[in-house]
Order: sequence, then structure tokens, then C-alpha cells
Amino acid sequence: MKPDSAVNAPVDSRGPLLEVRNLHMRFPIRRGMMRRTVGYVHAVNDVSFYILPGETLSLVGESGCGKTTTGRCIARVYSPSSGQIIYRVDEQETIDLAELDNRELRPFRRQIRMIFQDPFSSLNPRLPILQIIGESLKVNRVASGSELEDRVAMLLQRVGLRPEYIRRYPHAFSGGERQRIGIARALALNPRLIVADEAVSALDVSVQAQILNLLQDLQEEFNLTYLFIAHDLSVVEHISHRVAVMYVGKIVELASTEELFNNPLHPYTEALLSAVPKPDPRLRNKGVRIRLEGEVADPGNPPGGCYFHPRCRFAQDRCRLEEPPVRELGQNHWVACHFAEELELRGFESIGAASNDIG
Repeated sequence: MKPDSAVNAPVDSRGPLLEVRNLHMRFPIRRGMMRRTVGYVHAVNDVSFYILPGETLSLVGESGCGKTTTGRCIARVYSPSSGQIIYRVDEQETIDLAELDNRELRPFRRQIRMIFQDPFSSLNPRLPILQIIGESLKVNRVASGSELEDRVAMLLQRVGLRPEYIRRYPHAFSGGERQRIGIARALALNPRLIVADEAVSALDVSVQAQILNLLQDLQEEFNLTYLFIAHDLSVVEHISHRVAVMYVGKIVELASTEELFNNPLHPYTEALLSAVPKPDPRLRNKGVRIRLEGEVADPGNPPGGCYFHPRCRFAQDRCRLEEPPVRELGQNHWVACHFAEELELRGFESIGAASNDIG
């Protein structure tokens, strides 16, 4: 997706809060006693998208497709190899976060925060909750002393925990409660954008629903913008405004949530939708699950042409030789597939209906 394409054109008069343009992240492959660089893993390969204020954009795909790396580049945990991360400071000013050094990034780290996947390892077990949440407030000189305690207690209460828990340590909490603490930590500095990296994948299903509802309530209350990273499309359906599907470091399809679920245009998206568990027992085990053959392509040595062609049942010679461009085949519905117009793919509802017919 090129930065001058319509996929990055704002559909909101305020313009996008964040715009990623041709983002690349390469990690060196080193071997031998001298640890010489013999190649690169292209974890993120020419990724472009935008996020509007107050919107939730989800990045989905199999493990290792580059979702988390993309999120960490945006939060500048990683320094991108190339590309732009255009952040809107206000109505008049934008800045490229990819060009800033650590000192210049400091004020923007307050505005872009992360919620991490593992609620157990993301909290320091040696610190009480007061210090875990209050550390960023203290470092940024936002609050100290009794004011800091009051602020942390308020944050705990806002995420559904009791204020008196500020003296407890992480081991005293369940997984869902720990994730609430992680959310409170992300909210501490009143951010504008939150990168939620698999924020519910380590939780029980009932707890997932509670955390998703909390995230939606907080988004409405504080006008938050989310980049929601996940592999579970059943979760993504309920929280996202738009969905971008990634495969081996590239975005292969991007559309509104309703459009993507009802009218997928890429075979990989159809396969992901077929893997979503059906809540109706009558629709289970009916033989409509699309099982992809082969292994995910190696990002250190990807195949020629379309990266998905070794696993695609529709692949033709052109797919093996020519990389598909990203094209708009519907209003704000973008796909990277040579034959997307010719394919008859099933959406989520169609898969369920077909299962019912088979039964």
C-alpha cells in the first residue's frame, strides 16, 4: 500500500491521528564465530495504513506475521529500518516518529502507550501496584506523594479494581486483574493512542469479554484510539472499526470489519474466517474448515511472487512470478491478490450457513 494511495486518504475531516507509510523492519541474521550478517528477516515489509482519532484498527494474522513488530515500531520500542510513522500532534502539525531519537521521543511516549500480551511477565513482581502504575507519573513529573497515590487509586477504580489494592504485589491478582492493572498503567499519562498487543489472548473467554467491554468503555470515555493486535477474529469482530490482515510482514487485505467478515477478497482472509469457532454446536465439525497446506513462508527467505502462493488453492503461474499490487476493489476495501475479482470466497456468515446446510 503506497502512501499516496486512497487507503491512506483520511475519511475524517480531522485527518488520521497516525499514518504509517511503507514501514520496513529488518532483523539481521548472524552466523559463525565472527557473527557475520548473512541475511535479514523482513519482519515488516512495506506496510502502510492509517488510524483515525477514536478508531480501532485491528491487525490480524498467524503468529510470526509481523503484527507485534509493527505495533512496537509505532510505539518506538523498535527503530524502523525504513518508512515513516506520521503522528498528528495537533490540527496544524505532524511529525515523523521514525526519525526521532530517544530524547526527542520522550514527549510522545506519553501519548502512545502499550498494553502487553502477558499479564504475568509484564508486571514487575518486586514492585507494589502503586509503583508499577505510578512510575510513569513520577518519571514524567506529573504527580508525586499523596497526589500520586490518589491518581493511582483513581486509575485502579476506573479499571474495575478496588483503590486499596495499591499496596499489593502482582502475585496477589488473577490474570484478568493483572491485565486491568496493565490497562491502568497505560492510561496513567492520558494517552491518545494505545497499542494493545494481544491484550486478551492469554485470558479465559469470560474474562476476555470483560476486558473488551472495559476497553470499549474507556475508548468512549477518554476518546482513545486503538491499534488492536490479535489473531482471534471472533475477538476482533466485536471491538474493531476496520481490520488489516497481515501475512509474512505484508498487509494482504484491509477493510471495514463488517465488509471484511461478510465479503473477504483474499483466500488467506477466508481461511482465517473459517477457523473462527462457531457458538452453535450444530455448526461445529461440519467439514467447511479451510485447512491451509504447507508452512508459513520464511520471512528471511520468502518465495517469489505472492508470498501466499505456496499455500493458496487458487494459485496460478502469475502468482509464483509476480508480486500482486494492493488494489481497491470496493469502497475502502483493499486487497493484494491478482485474481480477487474472479474468486468466490465465503464470508463468516456464509461459512456458518454452509455448515448448517451440510448438517
